[in-house]
Amino acid sequence: MDLTPEQEAVRETVRQFTVEEIRPLAREADRNEEFPESVWDELGEMDLLSLTVPEEYGGYDADGLTYAIVNEELAYGTLAVATAASVQSLVTSCIATFGSEAQREEWLPEMTAGRPVGAFCLSEPQAGSNPAAMETEARPDGDEYVLDGTKQWITNGERAGVCVVFAKTDREDPESITQFLVPKDLDGVEVGKREQKLGLRASDTTTLTFDDVRIPEENRLTEVGRGLSAAFEVLTGGRVAIAAQAVGVAQSALDEAVSYATEREQFDRPISDIQTIRHKLADMKTRTQAARLLTYDAARGLDSGRPPMQAASMAKLFASEAAMDVTNEAIQIHGGYGYTTDFPVERMYRDAKITQIYEGTTEIQKKVIARGLLGDDR
Repeated sequence: MDLTPEQEAVRETVRQFTVEEIRPLAREADRNEEFPESVWDELGEMDLLSLTVPEEYGGYDADGLTYAIVNEELAYGTLAVATAASVQSLVTSCIATFGSEAQREEWLPEMTAGRPVGAFCLSEPQAGSNPAAMETEARPDGDEYVLDGTKQWITNGERAGVCVVFAKTDREDPESITQFLVPKDLDGVEVGKREQKLGLRASDTTTLTFDDVRIPEENRLTEVGRGLSAAFEVLTGGRVAIAAQAVGVAQSALDEAVSYATEREQFDRPISDIQTIRHKLADMKTRTQAARLLTYDAARGLDSGRPPMQAASMAKLFASEAAMDVTNEAIQIHGGYGYTTDFPVERMYRDAKITQIYEGTTEIQKKVIARGLLGDDR
């Protein structure tokens, strides 16, 4: 797929940065479960944390395909960094799309450099794939709202300085879900325990609890009741980002497998000479490229003015499955070494799994695709 000279330059720049600055830190960050903050600040300096911020607020304001390319290349370095960056983009997208002029002027210029870090608070302990079942409530009280509830699986939960929170203005009314902007330093906001995860271990994932948190009425981002439709609108872009990240993980694992296969010798020849290995590599390449093309097609749709929901779901579904398949085969090509932490493919395999779960599970993506295909609401 042809890229513009600017898009090619972005790819080369981000790839160089990930290879030189991110990948050398990935193993230690995963082992110690520590986010590489120095990398985050450098991404801010490169304008890669302002992809969804309009230019008038100092942002990059990237087109859809450039947005996908950056996510792909960051994940080529390590998925933990790419995930944190894509959540930052979700938050700035919410503010840019639904916020008032005052809100945009207050938050977006600073967030272009990555500080404050943003958190996107939609999922709850009993409401993951079904956000309409959320229990978090923002009860009107004069010119304020009183926020109570718990959000779960929050990326950047520890690091965040501002949260986009989805809550019902009436806990009994599923039609009252609304979007709010909540500074994390307000009284009553508490960070829960950090989740111990299979992969994505350098990314902080926590619960956030809101206990009688008072927020001014002007911190409401959407009209009352429009929060869920707003969430689905921005999550279309989020799903394109996750699809691109899955492609980046798959490409990284493929490159590792090719390098290992050409260097590793058995029976006095490189294992890349063995037909079984060659066929594995051919399948891995094909799956990765097919996922990339689906993702780029969906990414281009982001600029159409109409969220490409079905295309985004198809891209995320296929790319996440491809990432799992490719990383699995990369381990197989490495043999016993691939099962050890001495080689990065085991981390890539662990990381790839989450791409099938967050921003909508594989099963939810199939539901969206079938709904678009059949024209019903089932």
